[in-house]
Amino acid sequence: MAHIIERKRKDGSTAYLAQIAIKRKGQWAHRESRTFDKKPAANAWLKKRMKEIDAAGEDLRKIKAKGKTLRDALDKYLDTAGDKIGTTKAQVLRTIRDEYDLSDKEADEIQSSDIVQFAQEIAARPGVASAATVQNYLSHLSAVFRISRSAWSIPLDYLAMQEAMHACKRLQITAKSRSRDRRPTLGELEALLAHFMEATAANPRTMPMHKVTLFALFSSRRESEITRARWDGLDQEHSRVFVKDMKHPGQKVGNDVWCDLPEQALKIAKSMPQKDERVFPFNPDTICTRFTRACKLLQIEDLRFHDLRHEGISRLFEMGNSIPQVAAVSGHRSWASLQRYTHLRQTGDRYEGWEWIDRVCRA
Repeated sequence: MAHIIERKRKDGSTAYLAQIAIKRKGQWAHRESRTFDKKPAANAWLKKRMKEIDAAGEDLRKIKAKGKTLRDALDKYLDTAGDKIGTTKAQVLRTIRDEYDLSDKEADEIQSSDIVQFAQEIAARPGVASAATVQNYLSHLSAVFRISRSAWSIPLDYLAMQEAMHACKRLQITAKSRSRDRRPTLGELEALLAHFMEATAANPRTMPMHKVTLFALFSSRRESEITRARWDGLDQEHSRVFVKDMKHPGQKVGNDVWCDLPEQALKIAKSMPQKDERVFPFNPDTICTRFTRACKLLQIEDLRFHDLRHEGISRLFEMGNSIPQVAAVSGHRSWASLQRYTHLRQTGDRYEGWEWIDRVCRA
């Protein structure tokens, strides 16, 4: 049995749901459906699928996988993984699903050459270009290829993905991201803080980015960790903060850690009004957006919000702290990850006596 159901979406547009349901010996042997924007497309899909089902005869095991696309696997992965994957990975997978033709290709037809071509399309896209960005796209996509066959019987070829990633590396389409060592100058920080304080003075309801910025610097916390920090997780007696779901390559959820807070970070946190269960009840994306816009307005080049974490960690080493002491603040589990911060040219705390700490706390 095959038919098309016309439905109205919430936005007023019309969708066409093509459905196939086959009974064998009084039991449902095969069911599938797909939604289309145009009725002719729905009809064409039904005719194609019914031909494939007729050709399969009594054995419908292969037909269950036939016709499944990369889009189907991406939907399954996003629905199943949910909050267990990072926001960046989820956004990349949605972009692949919604904006690239590869997602419409049948899973069992995708070869390594198709994936290489897809990588080239990403590299040629305006605003992407970076070989490291292409590498991230393929890395996130490979996670879907790795489990789709065993988890959902969607026959994506993980070996083809591995071959494609190797080819892209050889062709220099992909590359590992370079470690950033950009640190803000005192002048840049003062310009940013003055700008943010002026914005808050003009509109007290706006996010106090001056406090968020300095807390990020002295605590070395990421924007998502800052916005998850709660008052009941702020241990003022021992000067530490409970960081929930800290970023970890192999553990996206449940990686909860107590991290030490330098006195400046604790002072800034305590200056926040306790109007919410969170210390900084803001959206992490908004934080990055406002920081980037401010840098552009002030003509501060190549400075990102995440660079404040680098600055905070570097400062701790310059003050003479050991790797274990710094790791207690940064939350790094692998001390080897901190080696890049230990080759410093200056010593001491360049923020000692810096008037902006008290100014920000009073604002």
